[in-house]
Amino acid sequence: MSALPADALDQLFVTARTQYDWQPEPLPEAQLRGLYDLVKLGPTSANCSPARFIFVTSEAERAKLSACASEGNRAKILAAPCTVIIGMDLEFHRHMRRLFPHTDASNWFTATPELTRETAFRNGTLQGGYLILAARALGLDAGPMSGFDKAAVDAAFWSGTRVETNFICSIGHGTGEKVFPRSPRFDFDEICRIV
Repeated sequence: MSALPADALDQLFVTARTQYDWQPEPLPEAQLRGLYDLVKLGPTSANCSPARFIFVTSEAERAKLSACASEGNRAKILAAPCTVIIGMDLEFHRHMRRLFPHTDASNWFTATPELTRETAFRNGTLQGGYLILAARALGLDAGPMSGFDKAAVDAAFWSGTRVETNFICSIGHGTGEKVFPRSPRFDFDEICRIV
């Protein structure tokens, strides 16, 4: 495997920015399906794949999600052509025979409720990160958010399931407006060690 060219790294990391304002054109269903087809290939523990995704695109559903968000995030959700709710299925282990057919791994993650939740959260968060990178790889922008009422989103979108919301992320084509200058990052020597 060879390194990606500099322009690809640029698109994924260097010039890619969190977007706050969006162009209004909708994202076709085929594009959302193609996005997920990349996301699902990212690694998770024993392929447990606990993330669940709701692609919120209709005006009515965006308004419902916006009502669950903090005041600073409401306009972002309403403006974006799609905001994805990234959830975590706390019963992900029910699918382990299908997803990890090499052995029955369903009991690996269910010794305690805390282990189940920790596994779902860790791996679901990974899958949410893959969503951001896959969107950028496909020429879309992303605007991840954590300012929302989790209980309200769960009640409005996951009712009757064992899925809980992790975070939300708007996707589409950003206008580039309202983007902050890049904030500082730590240097390697400040937070990394090689042992």
